[in-house]
Amino acid sequence: MSHLRRRKAKAVFIFVGLLVGVSSVVAFMSLVDALTRDINHKLEKYGANILIVPKTENLSLTYGGLSLGGISFEMQEIVQKDLEGVTSIKNAANVAAIGPMVLGAVKVNDRNVLLAGMDFSVAHFLRPWWKIRGEKPGESGALLGFETARTLGVNVGSTLDVNGQALAVAGLLESTGSQDDQIIFTHLTTAQTILGKEGRISMAEVAALCNNCPIDDMVAQISNALPGAKVMAIKQVVSGRMATLGHFNRVAYGLSTLVVLVGGLVVLVTMMGSVRERKSEFAIFRAIGFRRSHVIHIVLLEAGMISALAGTVGYLLGLVITKASMPLFTESMGVKVPFDPALAGGVFILAVMLGILSSIYPAYLAGNLDPNEALRAL
Repeated sequence: MSHLRRRKAKAVFIFVGLLVGVSSVVAFMSLVDALTRDINHKLEKYGANILIVPKTENLSLTYGGLSLGGISFEMQEIVQKDLEGVTSIKNAANVAAIGPMVLGAVKVNDRNVLLAGMDFSVAHFLRPWWKIRGEKPGESGALLGFETARTLGVNVGSTLDVNGQALAVAGLLESTGSQDDQIIFTHLTTAQTILGKEGRISMAEVAALCNNCPIDDMVAQISNALPGAKVMAIKQVVSGRMATLGHFNRVAYGLSTLVVLVGGLVVLVTMMGSVRERKSEFAIFRAIGFRRSHVIHIVLLEAGMISALAGTVGYLLGLVITKASMPLFTESMGVKVPFDPALAGGVFILAVMLGILSSIYPAYLAGNLDPNEALRAL
């Protein structure tokens, strides 16, 4: 301790070198962990991730969103009551919502329009991006997509004659850039009555993909529960986000390794300089009876004390850096960066080990100094 007080510049230089390395590792790891939790939270709100559609021998002639027709050899309809089987699968706890939907073409003002019946009570799970001007419709109401409202020239409060049944326009969707813009939405039972499909549905959407959800297993389980349906997982967007996060994770580990190596090099160079400056001190120690192991122990103890302090302060500084830089990586508000005991303990051990390992060679040189030569050089 007396040496550290006498040579504060050297001690501070070692401390800063380790501090930069430790705080960088903490910042990288904490940032990756926070972004992972943020993305997982968003994935849970992403909407429908599994589609249940009727099995069909269908040759679809569609390319780039342009439908050119198709030939359906056989189409099996889904009975709405059969969806109850989804609630009994092994991973039913991972199912956030099930949204049955019936689809069909209707006539409105001599125009062919697609009518969709759905359960609006789960719409916030399946379509969280919807922004409605007005309100969700009642049983005798309708919600119009942006393009449908524009084409039909209607607004909130208007009344539509849909296949002879009057539906009041309760709300309009703001543009979504999807096919929802061209649909009239109404309650499931209302649409089933209009289309003559009571008790039957065209498809069902399932919001189930969340952190660590076994999505492939769930698809297989739902397929077994609904043998007459085709079950598909929507994973393109999710896979893209997770792949991007994986690349960021690897970059973070690479940068952490590089910074740690640089920090170790700083400690090595500084300790080498310190040993050279203290040749006479170590020579006196050896001359008065200190063993070689005692001198090595002194050097490593000093390095360990500085490293322990750098590990503690570095973790706290890394958390501050992570919180300050979080707005640069995500627009989500309130992303928490909690205290992680495992990371704190890990970087503390890393700092101490790095300081000691980088000081082994300088300590070895100090322990092997010839007292006679060192004293003659005074």
